[in-house]
Formats: sequence, structure tokens, C-alpha cells
Amino acid sequence: MIDSNGNLLIGKSDKDLLLVPKMSNRHGLIAGATGTGKTVTLQTLAETFSSIGVPVIMSDVKGDLSGIAKPSSGDNRKVAERVKELGLDNHVPQGFPVCFWDIYGEQGHPLRTTISEMGPLLISRLLNLNDVQSGVLNLVFKIADDNDLLLLDMKDLRKMLEFVGEHRDEYTNEYGNISSASIGSIQRGLLILEEQGAEMFFGEPALDIMDFIQTDSKGKGVMNIVVADKLMLSPGLYSTFLLWLLSELFEELPEAGDLDKPKLVFFFDEAHLLFNDAPKVLQEKIEQVVRLVRSKGVGVYFVTQNPIDIPDTVLGQLGNRVQHALRAFTPKDQKAVRSAAETFRSNPKFKVEDVITELGVGVGLVSFLDEKGIPSMVEMAKIIPPQGQIGPITPEEREEIIRNSVINGVYEKKIDRESAYEKLQEKFAREDEKKKEQTELIEKAKEERLRRAASKNTSGGMMGDLAKTMGRTITRQVGNEIGRKLVRGVLGTLLSGAMGGLLKKGR
Repeated sequence: MIDSNGNLLIGKSDKDLLLVPKMSNRHGLIAGATGTGKTVTLQTLAETFSSIGVPVIMSDVKGDLSGIAKPSSGDNRKVAERVKELGLDNHVPQGFPVCFWDIYGEQGHPLRTTISEMGPLLISRLLNLNDVQSGVLNLVFKIADDNDLLLLDMKDLRKMLEFVGEHRDEYTNEYGNISSASIGSIQRGLLILEEQGAEMFFGEPALDIMDFIQTDSKGKGVMNIVVADKLMLSPGLYSTFLLWLLSELFEELPEAGDLDKPKLVFFFDEAHLLFNDAPKVLQEKIEQVVRLVRSKGVGVYFVTQNPIDIPDTVLGQLGNRVQHALRAFTPKDQKAVRSAAETFRSNPKFKVEDVITELGVGVGLVSFLDEKGIPSMVEMAKIIPPQGQIGPITPEEREEIIRNSVINGVYEKKIDRESAYEKLQEKFAREDEKKKEQTELIEKAKEERLRRAASKNTSGGMMGDLAKTMGRTITRQVGNEIGRKLVRGVLGTLLSGAMGGLLKKGR
């Protein structure tokens, strides 16, 4: 809901709690224990952004958010009571434009990227590689780039690993040591990743990030809902996928400066998974992306159970906050409550640490940035209920939305153009053929030596020795010549050209 000044009404206490659109890209946090109302708050925020023409990306980890596409029904007693209690005379049930995405392509449009676009850092995270193995994977990517070998899908990466493993001695001087043990570990990791369904995620046509930044004919921002109930079964894949999506926004969008409203808002649900066991180099990258992506007009809102799930360096960048109830059953829980309370600007009316464990469902501690970017004093407020349906739509309704989507048919058919796999298959075939030719020539040379030796056997010992010497010379010359041709054939092809503009999305 929007007030007369264009600010976003999110909650009410003894006054309206308003989110200023031009401060919305200063990021935010929605926190609270299970069952305290985080998902409903997320839906309210997303609907409000859509109402002012701001597209939204959010993951649906429980399958509850699809209801946004339909108006809230009049038989939802709790919503009706909250609307009446808060005096929301202009609260009108309505649906919002929705686009469903699914990396498995089952409940939404297929969502893909290429191996090269994701890059070795995030793939190392996916494979849970150690530092040495990550270093080897980086070298594999570098060798692929230097030799114009496109890594688009999983079979490209598998074949590239096989090739580098077989030729690692040739690359040691230029690229450094490439151990067969590390190659093997990466290959085993890929097998596990494929069992989790990640093969569906890599390939073309790859996502055009601008397809996430759309409005409908009425000017409402499209809500991009990433289906994640199945994806959540693989937490590493889930968190790495969302991190890749965030980094794509950072890399692809131009600098936007100070806007009157965000260009896009990104809700990162189950945010603790993003930081769990993240190596230092990756965590530093996350902090950097979060800090800088707001200059692209993107607001990032982390959704998690407790603020301490977020590193302090990231938490300090989250200016807009809604904190639902926390539980304090153990000393660790009590410490978490104190930490959460300390993140707010205090209010003399109450002690945050005391009330944070007593908040009812749909009630939160709210603090937003004002127009000058200063955090407001924390208020205990009741959150405005959504205007869309709370809970999922039917599979039939979902299918209809997918069919009527403006991007229907763009990503549905997978494309497999020539890339590293095909080129390396040809290269392996040529190598095998050259090795076969070399072996045949050597065998023929041996046969010729034996034939001549036999025919001149009666000429005496001197002639016999001469025949042997000539046979060895022929064998050596033939072997060396074939060897030189083999090396030129392999490396001459591999080392030609540069990456250039080969990595273009085929659409």
C-alpha cells in the first residue's frame, strides 16, 4: 500500500511505518523464528514494490508465494480482522503479475547459465573443493580460455578435465602443477552434482537478466518467483545459484546513481545458507557485491531466522529491517536475542531485548531509513496484510500463467552448439589416429629391417651389422618425424586464437 507521498506502508503502531522508495536499495533484513510471519512480511513488501512498478526476484522455498498471482479471498478471517483493526479502508484484494522460473524446468520457465558464466569460484563452491583443487579448476578454466574452448554445459567441463588430465605434463611449465588427484576429485564432485540435477542448470539458452526486469501493461513490476522447494534439497546448489543470480545483476546492469525507486528488488530467503561454510575469498566477494550492487539500482533483502546468521560486514549494510519474534530457550539463544536487539536504534518506550521474545505472529520490530538515510527509531508494529492470496495456487493455475507469459517458448528448448566437448572429441580422435599411424610406420620399419637383414644374412657379419644399424636409424627417423607431426597437430590447434567474442549467448 502507498501513502499520499508515494511512500510504502508496511506496518502500523501508533503511527504509520513507511519505507521510502529511494532508500529501498539500501538493502534490508526480514528475520524471525519459524512461524512468526516472515513469509507474509516478504509478500507484503514484494506486493508494495510491484505496486510502484519495481520488479522483484524471490525464491519460493515452501511453495507458498505463488498465491500472489491471485486476489486475497474474502474468507481469510485473519486478513479481514487485521484490515479492520488497522483501519485500512483502501486495502483492496488484488493479484500481481508473476513469472515462474525453475532450474529443473518443471514448475516454471527453465533457468540456465553456462559453465563459463558461473566461473571457477562459484563452481568450486558447488563442488565443495579445497584450496588446491580450486586452484586446479582455475587452471582448467584458464587453459580453456587460452585455447578458444567454450565451457557451456557439464559435458564440456567433464571433457575439459579429461583433456587437461591427459596433457597435464605439457602445461606444467606455463600454468603450474596440475595433479591427477585434484583432477579426479573434481570429476567425482561433478558426478555428485549431476545426481542433484545441476546438469539441467548449465547450458543454453542462458538467462538474459533483462527478462527479470519487466512491468505489465498496468505498470506493475513483475514478480519473478524462483521455484525452490526441490532446489532446497541441495542447499549448496540453492545458495550458489542465488549468489550467481545476484552477481549477474551486478555485472550486467549499468550504473544507475540515485534513483527515486529501485530498478529491482532481490529477496534472498534462507540467507544463512549463503554464508554457511563459505571460504573467506567467497565471503569477501559476497560482501563486495552487496555493497556495490545498490549503485546499479538493486535492493537486496535477506530473509533468515536470526540476524546473527548474517556476517557483521553485510549486516551493517542492511538499513531497512523487520524483526519478528525470536526464541530464547538456551544461553546461545539469549545471546542471539541481545545481538539482534543491539542492531536497532533504541526506543525509550520499551526495551528491545525484552519484547523481541514476546512479539505475536504478524507483529515485528520495524526500523526503516528516512529520506536522509538515517535509521528511524525502532517501533513495535503490526504488519500490513498482503492483498494477494496467502498460500499456493493450483497446478492448473500455475500452468496457465506459464503459458500466457511473454517469455513462454524463449527458454523451453535447450540448444547444444559446438563447444569444448565437440572440439575435444575431434582432437582426441585425431590424436588416436596419429598414434595409430605412428605405430604402423614403426612396425613397417621393423619389418623392413628384418627383411633386409634376412636377405643379406649370407653376406657376412659386416653386412649383417650394417643392416641392423640401418634398421635402427630408419626406426629412429620415422619415430622422430611422426612425433614432431603429432606435437604440431595437437598444440598447433590448441594454441591458436584467443577467447575473443566466442562466448555469446545463442538467442
